Amino acid sequence: MILPEPSDRPLATLTPTPFPACSTSSDPQPAPPRSTTGVYITIHGHFYQPPRENPYLNAVERQPSASPYHDWNERIHHECYRPNAFARVLNDRGELVGIVNNYEYLSFNIGPTLMSWLEQYDPEVYQRILEADRKSCERLEGHGNAIAQVYNHIIMPLANQRDKYTQIRWGKADFKRRFGRDPEGMWLAETAVDYATLEALVAEGIRFIILAPSQAQRCRPIPTPQQPNPQWIEVGGSQIDPIQPYRCYLKPRQAAEDSSATASASVGECPDVELPYIDIFFYDGPISRDMGFSDALCSSQMLASRLGQAVRGDHRQAQLISVATDGETFGHHKGGTEKALAYAFTQEFAQRGWMVTNFAHYLSFNPPTWEVELKPVTAWSCSHGVNRWQDDCGCGGGGGWHQKWRRPLRDALDWLRDRLIDIYESHGKDFFKDPWKARDEYIQVVGDRSLTNVNRFLAAHQVRKLSNGAKVDALRLLEMQRHTLLMYTSCGWFFEEVSRPEGTQILRYASRALELAEEIAGINLERAFLKRLALIPSNVETWGNGAEIYRQLVAPARVSFAQVAAHYAISSLFHSYAQEQRLYCYAAVRDDYQLQRIGALTLAVGQLHLTSEITREQQHLMFAVLHLGGWDFHCCVQPFAGRRVYTQLKDSLFEPLKLASAAQMILAMNRVFGDQSYSLQDLFPEERHHIMRLLSQETLTRLDQLYSQVYRDNYGVLMAFHRDELEVPQELQVAAEVAIAHRLLTTLQALEREASDFPPEKPELCHGYRAELDAIAREATLLRCHIRTPQIQQTLERLILRWLWQLLQALDPAYLQEGVEAIEHLIDLGYQLNLNLALDRAQELYHKVVRSLTPQQTAAVKVDLTGSVNGGVWLPLLRLGQKLAIETSSLEMVSHSPTRLG
Repeated sequence: MILPEPSDRPLATLTPTPFPACSTSSDPQPAPPRSTTGVYITIHGHFYQPPRENPYLNAVERQPSASPYHDWNERIHHECYRPNAFARVLNDRGELVGIVNNYEYLSFNIGPTLMSWLEQYDPEVYQRILEADRKSCERLEGHGNAIAQVYNHIIMPLANQRDKYTQIRWGKADFKRRFGRDPEGMWLAETAVDYATLEALVAEGIRFIILAPSQAQRCRPIPTPQQPNPQWIEVGGSQIDPIQPYRCYLKPRQAAEDSSATASASVGECPDVELPYIDIFFYDGPISRDMGFSDALCSSQMLASRLGQAVRGDHRQAQLISVATDGETFGHHKGGTEKALAYAFTQEFAQRGWMVTNFAHYLSFNPPTWEVELKPVTAWSCSHGVNRWQDDCGCGGGGGWHQKWRRPLRDALDWLRDRLIDIYESHGKDFFKDPWKARDEYIQVVGDRSLTNVNRFLAAHQVRKLSNGAKVDALRLLEMQRHTLLMYTSCGWFFEEVSRPEGTQILRYASRALELAEEIAGINLERAFLKRLALIPSNVETWGNGAEIYRQLVAPARVSFAQVAAHYAISSLFHSYAQEQRLYCYAAVRDDYQLQRIGALTLAVGQLHLTSEITREQQHLMFAVLHLGGWDFHCCVQPFAGRRVYTQLKDSLFEPLKLASAAQMILAMNRVFGDQSYSLQDLFPEERHHIMRLLSQETLTRLDQLYSQVYRDNYGVLMAFHRDELEVPQELQVAAEVAIAHRLLTTLQALEREASDFPPEKPELCHGYRAELDAIAREATLLRCHIRTPQIQQTLERLILRWLWQLLQALDPAYLQEGVEAIEHLIDLGYQLNLNLALDRAQELYHKVVRSLTPQQTAAVKVDLTGSVNGGVWLPLLRLGQKLAIETSSLEMVSHSPTRLG
């Protein structure tokens, strides 16, 4: 453990050392007894996003409501997950003093589905999270900040027993794969809990959970020989004292009782046999609510002051002030509050003598001395048990809408789950030694779908050596079960209407499970499922009921191999695909491809093998796609029928192409392939939007030229209006803004192509672009133009970051002056044009490099700070820091102390 400097030493101190839960030592030594004193602070963030992936593509598609970002995962990431990995500590001038990884100090859980997305989307942040847990293990004697979560956020009391165990096992396995250790605690979705859930958690080795104070029924000191039967204290109105952990004992007789039984039992009078138990932390309810819904996070001082109100003044040996809230509160729901957290963690709490810890660490030296009984079935966000996820209880409603749809939705999914259990058990025994054990361990494949890993998994579970076709069916069965679990994601019931994206998403998972069941067993369950969905009343008149929502929003989202082939065919007209190409979760291998253009017509004919990376199913298909010009495409697909048939197909299509007749070509394609065809509208949305932009480019180029001509022809008129302070005609102002933005973007793109390296091989080229950019900026300012082209901002940000990285990599004094001036010029350009440049990545890079300066470089910078002429070559570097709003005057900014911020 790294001890703080003497002047910063907190009043909360302890003597080492507990069993190292994260230790790399293979031979841990027993820990001596320890004493603890002081105030300990734990702030828990529950970071979670529901699975949003298209069940057929295993990718999150664009969500327009998240604009200007691609989807809600991406938007919340930029507002919350990344800012907390690089939380700013600012001085009173708004300059960057330090960067803090908040995950090093937060107790946190991050849902496995969100972690999977982070791993792909932003590996840097993903690694910062893993590193934060490792550092917290080092700081807190082997107890990391991260805890696990039930896998896909299902309401555990409403799950059957088998699903409870799978959710816990998947959550544990995913956690261990990422963090390299077993979890000590687990977050329950919505903190929903009952006795059966506690029993499963204990059986799976989970030591503690976190609940809301409203979930406790009564508590008392744990019986001892001196006090064998202490009096129970009723705390059902959220009166439980949250400054200490509690032990919840489970009586064996309760396993046979239904979920309405009390979730804990009295120990009695010091039993001879220790009963199974789980430890529970109850977060401080009022402060947690204030963090989410009041101003407790408006500053680090306000947060510390609010937490301080919970500190007991009765001189008890140790006390834990713990709060919990959605992690997205820190930056997404409350913008910029990650900064308050960062300063509180690294400065404010220490100044008050408080130690930042986590639940596992506190539990290691302060085991419960009180026991607790829980209310039968509860959750933090519903005052009616868990009815928010099954009944019209009023929780989560709004706008006069009912939630009568919740019960029939739950019933329909339960019915489907039970039918799929029958299919899984009857067919699973043909492939697996133990089908349910195979499901529990399938998480190994979900995290790594490489062919080697899939074969390793199947070899461990197969009842016999499986053929390739049998392997496909085995994986279909497991995928059917995975989607059955995903369709219970809690968000589907949380809000006010079933047709929201969350409700539609869980129905898509159900739809995929239905499809897989039919492929395996040949049983169509969809018709019976639709009858049950018809009983779901929607608040939206357009939909009427759940069956109509399914038909219009769910069924059309299904994807077949033929659609994947059509996507490949149409997009191949705009991309030079490699022979082996990945399309979402499909591997495409092209066996043949021929393209011809005659007049306005373009015809491509080919054959390819498609393999699903999920089920390993393969299909060999042949296709033809005709582009008639503009937005019109005609594409046909059918199974490959042999080389002779394929050769005849090509001859029968390329021959009529010579006539350059669109009508003749479509007739020829329909004779060969039949009436089934695909158009641009059938492409997956991402590629469709890309092709739409490409097809629009020619028109946009002509418009840019037209606007530029109008602008040049009327420049004098525009100047006259501005000079006399008259309102400029909208048509002329728009022409000026479009023309100037086009000129600016063209210049920046040319600069990016020709002078992307620094120092540039041709300095005069860079100076020429600088003069042109200055002229454009002056013109835009003079004509009061508003530049609204996102590409301009993005190109400027890329250039700044690239040049800064190259400059700091070399740190060559010969080029510092020139390099800094070039970067400053780009930043000034952004300010002048009000582009609202995002310089956070540049700040992070600068901060990281300055902190890693060699001792010789550090000495030179310090000389510059004192004003010595001998070190003047480093002054531009400090000036650049100021331009990036980084505080550079402090000598500590270039300190090598490992205890500094960041």
